[in-house]
Amino acid sequence: MVVEKRIYGLALLSLGVFVLFQFIMPPAAPGNDREMLRAAETMARAIDALRSCNGADGRTIDDKTDLNRTGLIGLESSSITTSLGQIEAKRTTTNPNFAGLVVKLLKEAGVGRGDAIAIGASSSFPALILASVSATSALGARPVMILSLGASNWGANDPRFTSLDMLECARRAGVFDIKPVALAVGGENDSGADMSAEGRAFLADKIAAAGLPLVQQPDLAADVRERMRLYGEGAKPAAVKAFINIGGSWANMGVDSRVLKLKPGLTEVAEIPPEGKRGAIQAMAARGVPVIHLLYVKGLADKYGLPWDPVPLPKPGEGELFRTGARAPVAFLFAAGIYLLLTAGSLLGIDRRKMMRLLN
Repeated sequence: MVVEKRIYGLALLSLGVFVLFQFIMPPAAPGNDREMLRAAETMARAIDALRSCNGADGRTIDDKTDLNRTGLIGLESSSITTSLGQIEAKRTTTNPNFAGLVVKLLKEAGVGRGDAIAIGASSSFPALILASVSATSALGARPVMILSLGASNWGANDPRFTSLDMLECARRAGVFDIKPVALAVGGENDSGADMSAEGRAFLADKIAAAGLPLVQQPDLAADVRERMRLYGEGAKPAAVKAFINIGGSWANMGVDSRVLKLKPGLTEVAEIPPEGKRGAIQAMAARGVPVIHLLYVKGLADKYGLPWDPVPLPKPGEGELFRTGARAPVAFLFAAGIYLLLTAGSLLGIDRRKMMRLLN
């Protein structure tokens, strides 16, 4: 009977220790949590700036589609729309903590201060563009971006407020200062073949007015080679440390169907198709550059505990992504020591009683 009581006591003790560490002891911030939080705060400031910029030129935020009034949700259709898009996925990425996730992924890829990060972005997920730039800013890394201006439904597809305008809005507000090293029309064949003629003409004028190089090559192999050259030039004097793909642009994804099997986040590109089929993703992987794939938003949200289509938006640093740190080491060692002493003492008491019964 005494033995059973001791066993029950040990069970209650174990439960108490579990509660102590889960709900009482504060988590100790891992080394990169500060950068994660800084990135999320930067993205939140960028969203605040975009809200203000959306009041210009008669633009207004549609409360029925942009539920959190971020300024990052575009139109269902427009002259510069390239393909179908899911509005819930677009709204999910406006959570500023996606910038914290990009910091986490970049750290896992081995990125540090001063490293050059190549970013290949379609405008289908403008929030992920802000998240990636905010992350590189928090880490002190150097973003080298090639930006395609075409966008899918609900992306940055409003001709009055393209992704290029969004970056300029954040620059004027003093959030961050980044200009792409080159622009592209985007869409089918990287030439806007799936847009209206009006949309293609508008983007051609937009790119010319920006005074930035235009990536427009006759075929996929030449397009990818030009992009790799521009990334290399922009990264000098060092080499590209990691590549972030945002969205599903033709030039970044390539035309080999195996690209659809890539997992979201820091991904492994196991098979490299030949030139003419590979995009910038596979070209980077062929050079040994880590690839961060930001496309399958539901998979990213589920894997890293980010809420799907949240209203209201979580605050920077809020959520499961920021609750995965190690527990405070001093408190842990102290409590673990007490627990082990009590457990050992109880078990020794049980063993002595067993021995006495055997001897008698």
